[in-house]
Amino acid sequence: MRVLIIGGTRFIGAHVARQLSEKGAALTAFHRGRSSNAILPEMEHMLDSRAEYPIVHFPEELRRDWDVVVHMVAMGQADAQAAIETFEGRTGRLILISSCDVYRAYGRLTKTEPGAAEPLPLDEDAPLRSVLYPYRGMEEQLGAYAHDYEKILAENALRAAGLDWTILRLPKVYGPEDNGDLATVYNFATVPVWKWTHGHVTNVAAAIAHAATHPAARNEVFNVGEEATPSMGERLALLPERKDAPPEPPPFDYGQSLVLDTTRIRRMLGYADIVDETQAMRRSAEAAA
Repeated sequence: MRVLIIGGTRFIGAHVARQLSEKGAALTAFHRGRSSNAILPEMEHMLDSRAEYPIVHFPEELRRDWDVVVHMVAMGQADAQAAIETFEGRTGRLILISSCDVYRAYGRLTKTEPGAAEPLPLDEDAPLRSVLYPYRGMEEQLGAYAHDYEKILAENALRAAGLDWTILRLPKVYGPEDNGDLATVYNFATVPVWKWTHGHVTNVAAAIAHAATHPAARNEVFNVGEEATPSMGERLALLPERKDAPPEPPPFDYGQSLVLDTTRIRRMLGYADIVDETQAMRRSAEAAA
């Protein structure tokens, strides 16, 4: 199986490459060459300094036939459309990595979408945000890409394209290379009843690789993340205590939790977690202590 990974050299992408390699795929990674990861398998590297967010240029060497193209870093409409135009007719399927921030519940949480809290858990048919560009104004914090970041527009472009696709909406991912200190848990200690679906990077990457190689995943959307989402208080009760007082969390409406229903990928594709989420989170917390 010939697989191209766009942006597959760090954190989630590196783990996806490892998982696909273990499934026997022949891998090529397209990236800038600025980052790497010790877990990366042997694979072809196509380097280009223009592989910056948003990636709208693909060299001629990549315009060849692929069984699957996994786009790890499509941030919005422009880069999604560029990938579609480049690989339409050249790939069996284009995989888009999206986010749970597409849901209207995220807008309720951040107070950009007025209205009552959305019912939970959020399945793949839950309403999406109507207010676009959730991170505009945060460019100094997040990077220039935040100005045009909008996974909803990336998803829409893919759905309208003339090629097969799969969309995977990710939770908050944690692991040794990123969010290993579980700041996204410890920093919300003052809102103990709030829930936010997480996923260890090993499990998230396994779900992506599983969907990328499963024929039943064609033209489907899947939530990815832990099977059950505890509250922050329930999580912290199982983790080592930290001496420092938690910071004040962002001024959100914590009456709206972000709980993903991950039933579809488990039932339709037979996906199962590789590592136990509770144990993985505890190991991460202990390693960061």
